[in-house]
Amino acid sequence: MKNDLLLRALARQPTDSTPVWLMRQAGRYLPEYNATRAKAGSFLKLAKTPALAAEVALQPLTRFPLDAAILFSDILTVPDAMGLGLYFAEGEGPRFERPLRDEAAIARLAAPDPTVELRYVLDAVRETRSALGDRVPLIGFSGSPYTLACYMIEGSGSSDWRAVKEMLYARPDLLHRILAVNALAVTDYLNAQIEAGAQVVMLFDTWGGNLTAVQYEEFSLSYMRQVLSQVRKVPRIVFTKGGGGWLENIAASGCDAVGLDWTVDPSAARQRVGAKVALQGNLDPAVLCAPPSRVREEVRRVLDAFGTAPGHIFNLGHGITPHARVDAVEALIDEVRTYSRQLRAARV
Repeated sequence: MKNDLLLRALARQPTDSTPVWLMRQAGRYLPEYNATRAKAGSFLKLAKTPALAAEVALQPLTRFPLDAAILFSDILTVPDAMGLGLYFAEGEGPRFERPLRDEAAIARLAAPDPTVELRYVLDAVRETRSALGDRVPLIGFSGSPYTLACYMIEGSGSSDWRAVKEMLYARPDLLHRILAVNALAVTDYLNAQIEAGAQVVMLFDTWGGNLTAVQYEEFSLSYMRQVLSQVRKVPRIVFTKGGGGWLENIAASGCDAVGLDWTVDPSAARQRVGAKVALQGNLDPAVLCAPPSRVREEVRRVLDAFGTAPGHIFNLGHGITPHARVDAVEALIDEVRTYSRQLRAARV
């Protein structure tokens, strides 16, 4: 591997600079991505065409000196493969034609065979890894069992997840049934991505933060722990948006790194979890709408808070937004590289 900064940081080994990659680094803020998406005709066609998915996965690495590539796909490909009918309404985000509200439908739910129903994703992994060669590691990913369940039950995104919460309180047995199937599906999916060439995998628990502390353990973390115990031994990152109160439990789940959102104080996070896991994060994505000079200030603030101890991967506290400035992203990556080296040199 020509650039193994990410792998060494995930193993909590010293690095000469802090590795950096960005959640949603291939996305609508890049004009070349928008051109490829227009060529594909729709987001789903783009994601389901392996050659185009590989093309957009590599676009940010062509433009920026990033330390990792991430598979271009969507977390909702798994429930789509279960037959729920994923589609994207213009200006409204993802929706399912057949959300899980009926007990009989939940009883019929089954984990898909990723080598069949999700073969296009695995082909995208292979094409991306082949195009990368040994340049940087390739990250595969899945939504967490609970986050997938949120969309599967609600049928779309939501501000309050009312249908999910109603099921959680009134029929927790049905929610547990969905989560059990999802945990099996996510495990099979991640293992298939690893077999196809992914060298790191990440669980996106985007909506785990809408649970109480007790509910988080029962409905989210316990199922992620189950997945982690059965996924092949590559480095594994867990990110729960809004999960800052549960860092110790997440760190003990079997993962190699914990993702932090922008609400978490990095120095406090390191004190809480010690050296057991690497930490990833946690710049506020909104800063990328600001001028580059302001971005550099915020990058330095984050790096100062994390310090120079091994085991930090610089990232955003959530995904990059379509409104991010390209010059701001460029400034972010350059400042991570230069300032983290300065910090290490000063320590020596």
